[in-house]
Amino acid sequence: MNNGLKITFLGVVALAILFLSPFAGMQWISLRELSSSSGDEITKEIFWTLRVPRVLTAFLAGSTLALGGMTFQALFRNPLATPFTLGVASGASLGASVAVTLGFTISILGIGGTSMGAFLGALLAMSLVYGLTRLKEGFSTGTMLLSGVAISFFFSSLILFLQYSADLYNAFRMLRWVMGGLGLVGYDSLFNILPFTLSGVAILYFLTHELNLMLAGDDLALSRGVDVNKVKRILFFTVSLMVGSVVAVCGPIGFVGMMMPHIARKLVGADHRWLTPATFLAGGAFLVLCDTLARMVFAPAELPVGILTAFLGGPFFIWLLLREKVDRV
Repeated sequence: MNNGLKITFLGVVALAILFLSPFAGMQWISLRELSSSSGDEITKEIFWTLRVPRVLTAFLAGSTLALGGMTFQALFRNPLATPFTLGVASGASLGASVAVTLGFTISILGIGGTSMGAFLGALLAMSLVYGLTRLKEGFSTGTMLLSGVAISFFFSSLILFLQYSADLYNAFRMLRWVMGGLGLVGYDSLFNILPFTLSGVAILYFLTHELNLMLAGDDLALSRGVDVNKVKRILFFTVSLMVGSVVAVCGPIGFVGMMMPHIARKLVGADHRWLTPATFLAGGAFLVLCDTLARMVFAPAELPVGILTAFLGGPFFIWLLLREKVDRV
């Protein structure tokens, strides 16, 4: 099967998951009842106000995180790179923790105080990593990576300090937020993520040729006429803003951005012309499935989806390790 057919098949599967997931765990109701005035009002309210926006947001968040991981894996030429490698998640978590500590409750354009604090924290982390990278000549991926790790550790220590000094209620709110989740109401969260994702997808798809060359090494990319430092800056800001918007709304949902690019690569290969749409579809479908399972496994209670993705990430790491060992043999 060629890559075009594989992408088409993946798209059909993703659409089927998107269509069926809102109905999971609900008493059966037909589409005609959902769209007519004679159906049960409570069921229709649950379906259109809770289930549909939650599934759409999960798909968009999973797609964005997966594309972020794909880009950083190419940029750093490291299969274990994730969209949180450069400290965006730690910055967002710190911003959310500060908002909880100070009791921010202001809502702007449908964005709550905690989400606003998280997005500002992600911007702070992005700015610091960029500033530290610029201190050295050029725009080295090694310097960028070390800066991200340093900022991440520093922000994590501040988060732990805020949790330790907070009262029990606020400490629990901080802990619950960093688990990641999609307990959303309405379409505001979807529309907050959508502009960043759409613009980011367009930029990444426009730079697929450059990503292919940079995956082979900066020297080769330079010899083929790529302005490596300029492309690195564009990718850094694009992915950071995409991931920051998702983390601000959903919290740091881990491992999606590490696992899905690998699975998509197994399906369509390493060419980013095919890998980009495959990763987008696989990441979105995966997080929708995980969120559906997370809200059903302990129903009526709800498991934070970040716990489930982390639970799946451990075995995936082991599989990746064993596969690499077999490949070397």
